[in-house]
Amino acid sequence: MTIEQDQIIPYQQSTNEVLTALGTDAHTGLSENEAQARLDRYGRNELTAEKPVPAWRKFLAQFQDVLVILLLIATLISAGLWLYERDSALPYEAIAIFAVVLLNAVMGYVQQSRAEEAMAALRQMTAAHANVIRDGTRQSIQATDVVPGDIIVIEEGNTVPADARVIQSTALQTAEAALTGESLPVLKDNLTITEEVGVGDRDNMIFSGTVAVYGHGRAVVTATGMQTEMGRIAGMLKETPIETTPLQEELHRVGKLLGIVVIAIAVVIITTIILIEDVRGFSALFDVLILGVALAVAAVPESLPAVVTVVLSLGVQRMARKNAIVRHLAAVETLGSANVIASDKTGTLTKNEMTVLGVVTASGRVDLEGTGYSPEGEVRREGGGKIDGALEFEFVRTLAAADRASNAVLHERDGRWAVHGDPTEGALIVAARKAGLEAEALNARLERIGEVPFSSERKLMSTVHTDTEQKGRLLSFTKGAPDVLLARCTQELVGDKIKPLTAERRAEILKSNEELAGEALRTLAVAFRAMSKDTFEQEGLDEDVEKELVFLGLIGMIDPPRMEAKDAVARAMAAGVRPIMITGDHPKTATVIAEGLGIPVHGQAVTGTELEKMTEEKLDQTVQTVSVYARVNPEHKLRIVEALKRAGSIVAMTGDGVNDAPALKTADIGIAMGITGTDVSKEASDVVLADDNFATIVGAVEEGRAIFSNIRKFLRYLLSSNLGEVMIMFFGLLLADVIGLTAEGGTGIVLPLLATQILWINLISDGPPALALGVDPAEPGLMREPPRPREEGVITRSMWAGNLFTGAIMAVGTLLVLDASLPGGLIEGAGNLRYAQTMAFTTVVFFSLFVVFNARSDKQSAFVGLLSNKWLWGAVLLSFLLQLAVVYIPFLQQAFSTVSLNPGDWLLCAAVASSVLWLRELSKIIVRAWENRTKRDLV
Repeated sequence: MTIEQDQIIPYQQSTNEVLTALGTDAHTGLSENEAQARLDRYGRNELTAEKPVPAWRKFLAQFQDVLVILLLIATLISAGLWLYERDSALPYEAIAIFAVVLLNAVMGYVQQSRAEEAMAALRQMTAAHANVIRDGTRQSIQATDVVPGDIIVIEEGNTVPADARVIQSTALQTAEAALTGESLPVLKDNLTITEEVGVGDRDNMIFSGTVAVYGHGRAVVTATGMQTEMGRIAGMLKETPIETTPLQEELHRVGKLLGIVVIAIAVVIITTIILIEDVRGFSALFDVLILGVALAVAAVPESLPAVVTVVLSLGVQRMARKNAIVRHLAAVETLGSANVIASDKTGTLTKNEMTVLGVVTASGRVDLEGTGYSPEGEVRREGGGKIDGALEFEFVRTLAAADRASNAVLHERDGRWAVHGDPTEGALIVAARKAGLEAEALNARLERIGEVPFSSERKLMSTVHTDTEQKGRLLSFTKGAPDVLLARCTQELVGDKIKPLTAERRAEILKSNEELAGEALRTLAVAFRAMSKDTFEQEGLDEDVEKELVFLGLIGMIDPPRMEAKDAVARAMAAGVRPIMITGDHPKTATVIAEGLGIPVHGQAVTGTELEKMTEEKLDQTVQTVSVYARVNPEHKLRIVEALKRAGSIVAMTGDGVNDAPALKTADIGIAMGITGTDVSKEASDVVLADDNFATIVGAVEEGRAIFSNIRKFLRYLLSSNLGEVMIMFFGLLLADVIGLTAEGGTGIVLPLLATQILWINLISDGPPALALGVDPAEPGLMREPPRPREEGVITRSMWAGNLFTGAIMAVGTLLVLDASLPGGLIEGAGNLRYAQTMAFTTVVFFSLFVVFNARSDKQSAFVGLLSNKWLWGAVLLSFLLQLAVVYIPFLQQAFSTVSLNPGDWLLCAAVASSVLWLRELSKIIVRAWENRTKRDLV
């Protein structure tokens, strides 16, 4: 439930108006009876769960591919024929084909990640318990029992149980990075916001699933369950369709095409045979069906689904070693096609660790190097030079005061520095350590005896300490908004002297503050006051200590970009991949970070508010040129990704927060952060970066390109071999009388190759070389080429042309060997039918072993990098040894209808088969010459 259903927008209404609309009281809350009635009416405060997909359904889904269905049909026909004829002990053909299908399904099921659990992860993020005011008393209840109108009490460390309007805040700050992308905790107040703003700017609202990191407060619940901002994201996840990858689409097209080819050829040949041969009786009809099975086996590359799965799996393992964990197998090749990386800023391009970059005092500016929470980095005067004299005195005391006026804790664990508490205070402590100020020494001298907490009204925080070096003196340290703190200062530290703060110096300080802000730095001012114990006892511990202060300096900080991210952006752009920053942070900050990383800014960043006003047509134009988007919410991210996809881009979306999940799921490839990423973003993604390193994405893109290139190689290899087999079967039957391919009795249909022999070629002979092509080394210059266009298929026209040419060579050579092995025909031979089929069988195997070297490129010579893939040579040797086995081992001779061959036969088969290598080399020379001539003509 949400009160927005009643046209009341809580952040734009006063607290009294919201309380009235919800029928509740700020002091007594709801009554138990009313709370129960609302629970019955609006339901529990939880996200709607999706039913998990049963394991058996996930397994059956592996059989939905068109190629797999074709193989299953061939299996059924083959098994049916065996049941009718019983010509062998077992249905070897059917078993072999089904074994391949089953192996592919098992591999796909094992590699596929768990069913998406984004909804479950979202539910885990919500609070388990909530503190509420009911019947005037505070009580702890299950978070699922919170209802609209409940008054919730939020304290440091609490997870917010529902969306709520703040009615009272004492320095309450919440971490909303996971929801909005805002890198800093957001200070909450109860002031009414008059204009329409995005989620990240609703400072009087707290949101379900976010965490209070500082202060405390009370709020009235305005939305629960699926009506919260978290719930809206969950709903968007449910509505987002699962996208298919280019490879999946192409294999689906190839499968359908092969199915049409199989049916067309089978219908033509079977119809022709029935009409010409006058086929009669069940036995003759079954002979024709056997022919149909043989054609199906010849046309369908049985090893293709398994080879694709294995090669993608090997790619997954290589990526995992490079810290990119692939959750969805088919996503591997999509990475190589990506031409846009739409990245979140906080924690992805930046470290999500606030870092002090500059300190400005009366005597100048000091710059600090190093990023993140590691207390290491050079400290130097602006423009270079040693820090000494007055500047050193002021710099050290400014950071000492900032350190003492902080509650965060810096600690090291497993070699990684981290901050417990407010990130801004953590950055101040790290800066103090870089300046040589140690916690032990500061604690020993300056013991804290009191604190005036930060409040949104004062925008200041102060701490009071004793000073062991001057007994009887107390020191108060104050930090806060520069304009507010400066108004409370009457003096300034200049060197080791305290001087009056003149109007001229106030103007200079404000100008310095503007300069720091112009660098997209968040600024804080620091001051101190010395007082006696008597004075302190008279004034008491309240905001009175924040007067007559001595100004120390300004501190500028930022969540800095990752150093490796800059190089990664440059490599991506060199590879034709366009980086885009999408963040919930301030436009100025986003612009400065983008410029520092080398992302083209082209003027001002576009904000979420501006996006909302854009028509779809205007947005489609905007995404073509704008690369930085700021103050965006989840709907904006979705619109940007969808607009990019409409323009034909293949989009890789990176992110780590809940707010990123819908866009991660919508993008062609979703990439989540493994360390800082939420469970929700990980479950919605295709790839998880184990090291949260943007550079890993570029490495994964390179790996994806190499994998895609190898997929093309073995597709070229397998399809050319299968086209050759189809031509052999088709023209062998069509020209049977010409080449002497007739039955020994003079009647019946005789096949150039038996179905079992074709199956052996496709599975045993072609399988190992195809797998070896899948691990072929990446070609040099792969990341200097532009990404593959979305409209370009995995199998291009030039590939089809090359495959047809190769298939024709295989068909002509094999049929000539078949003719030469049989009496009669064009070439007189002396062998019987079984001998001729064995010769044709062996020739086709040799053709495949030569084709595998040609298949490495459509244009490049097969002799370039001939020895670079040791696995390929091993696979060729294995296939040759297996062919020896099927020709000479008795039980294999019986199963595959082969006879022994003499050395001369082997030489003839090999010599004829080698023709495909030389003829394809000649065609490649012609293609390269034509392309070079075309380039010269263009120049």
